[in-house]
Amino acid sequence: MLFLLRLVARLPLPLLHALGAVLGWTVYLGSPRYRRDFKRNLAAAELSGVRLRCAAVAEAGKSVMEVPAVWLRPLGQVAALVVEVNGWEHVDAGAKRGKGVIVVTPHIGCWEMVGQYVASRMPITVMYSRPKIRVLEPLMRIGRSRGPAMGGIPADLRGVRAMLKALKRGEAIGLLPDQVPGIGEGEWVEFFGRPAYTMTLVGRIAEQTGAAALLCYAERLPRGRGYRFVAEPMLAPRPPESAVRALNRSLERLIRRHPEQYLWGYNRYKVPAGVLPPDAR
Repeated sequence: MLFLLRLVARLPLPLLHALGAVLGWTVYLGSPRYRRDFKRNLAAAELSGVRLRCAAVAEAGKSVMEVPAVWLRPLGQVAALVVEVNGWEHVDAGAKRGKGVIVVTPHIGCWEMVGQYVASRMPITVMYSRPKIRVLEPLMRIGRSRGPAMGGIPADLRGVRAMLKALKRGEAIGLLPDQVPGIGEGEWVEFFGRPAYTMTLVGRIAEQTGAAALLCYAERLPRGRGYRFVAEPMLAPRPPESAVRALNRSLERLIRRHPEQYLWGYNRYKVPAGVLPPDAR
């Protein structure tokens, strides 16, 4: 499998994205459950229209096909796919404070590109959850481990400790804020008008360390031209709003800016094992 994926990684980005669009439609048309979640999540965000849905289906497939190139090409070649950078001054400002930078990356655009690009400019430690398809874990480790520039750690207590140490060294850490966390690791807050179990880790680490938390994403440019890396400050809580709700509000603002590139097929509103559903509290 790794040999085949290395061959795929060599394909030009425009071809990978074209194949990804086909893959996106194949999955959408072939999986009633995926199609149902896709439509339901769009409706929850009050986003509709055939044109938007069609674009989002294709973009979801692109997010899969581009991964081999991002994970398996040399870091310099991967970083070169970023052809435009907006807001890096926020990263520099956070790094100069000496308390590290929390790179908060939702599932929008090419989220795997964000850590790679940051790693090309400063050390970053990223947390990952073990994939359900275990055979993919070695590939994930390869893609998220770039020697001293980028380290991948599992999403457990040891991983949190490693992140805190990285921030103490003045480095960056990367978190995916819209993954559904496990029991005791989140709280129910509104996300596009519905309760979503949302991680509290971003706010807790920022409060504990004083590190700057920045919303970062890699916008996928048309026709495989590459990516636009964007870094911007998170929205501050509106009293008495919690930091977790402010996080979701930051994500909502970004997603409404680029709705076609968000991963709408992900079941953001699921109830994790052992967690009481919001209507049972």
